[in-house]
Amino acid sequence: MRAVQYDRFGPPEVLRIVEVPTPDPGPGEVLVEIHAASVDAGEGAFRAGKMRRITRAGFPRGTGNDFTGRVTAVGSGVHAWQAGDAVWGLMPHFTFGAIADYVTVPEQRLARAPGNLELLEAAALPSSGTTAMTALTDKAHLAPGERLLVRGATGGVGSIVVQLGKSLGAHVTALAGARNLDWIAELGADVALDYRTTRPEELGRFDVIVDVVGTDLGTYRKLLTRRGRMVALAFDPDRIIASVVGMGLRAAASPRRIKVFSNDPSADRIAELTRSVEAGGIRPVIDTVFPMSGIAQAHRRLEAGGVRGKYVIDMRDS
Repeated sequence: MRAVQYDRFGPPEVLRIVEVPTPDPGPGEVLVEIHAASVDAGEGAFRAGKMRRITRAGFPRGTGNDFTGRVTAVGSGVHAWQAGDAVWGLMPHFTFGAIADYVTVPEQRLARAPGNLELLEAAALPSSGTTAMTALTDKAHLAPGERLLVRGATGGVGSIVVQLGKSLGAHVTALAGARNLDWIAELGADVALDYRTTRPEELGRFDVIVDVVGTDLGTYRKLLTRRGRMVALAFDPDRIIASVVGMGLRAAASPRRIKVFSNDPSADRIAELTRSVEAGGIRPVIDTVFPMSGIAQAHRRLEAGGVRGKYVIDMRDS
């Protein structure tokens, strides 16, 4: 089968398509034929070697965290799934490899794919959707009527946080580039502002701030109300390790106000996302669909910035 891998750290050009054996599902595992997978912005840091102190996985390494597809085989002890089932899910935490013809994953990493979406569309959601749900419900405990600020509102996670925040009854303020203001308002933002020309002190106070930018967190933290909560979902790309450590220390010192987490959703959370999508609370946002051969181009464009939602790899487009 085909898989995208890299055997050294470096720029997007280290990514290449290789032929590898099709895996067999072990006990408790499911073999999924991949229909589509999304490209996650955070993976660029892994590919470039900026996260080498956090993960010690050897080479070659795969890429891609979430996917949609159909079950082709199951391992012993698996009773919830059978061949032909349309599913979506995520690779095990801190492992990658979804951009391949087939993957094996524990059955707990899967849920039924939403019946109201094509598998290609749905591929934009498993990672970003579960991240947004965990941030707003489990970490921030966002309540109806609260004021929510979303920094980095046009990316894969930010665009879902805007939609979900609105569906949960919050008043949503989104910071985005000037060309995206009308678009982000259509997603549900009550107020959409150009992050380049809006000074933080002009924004007022917020009950919840979800940050998907990773810089100037101290400045925006000052905008929290007395009972406000900030959920930090990104780190400074120019000083990732120091940023991770610093934010972890701040969260430990102020656990009620500063929330950080690495998305590792349960099977129940992935299934909850399916129900939310089918109920109309969240819809996928896809910027561009690439063939598998376009993976390096997708990474380059992510690093250049300006993405609206997600880039998706269509495994059926060869």
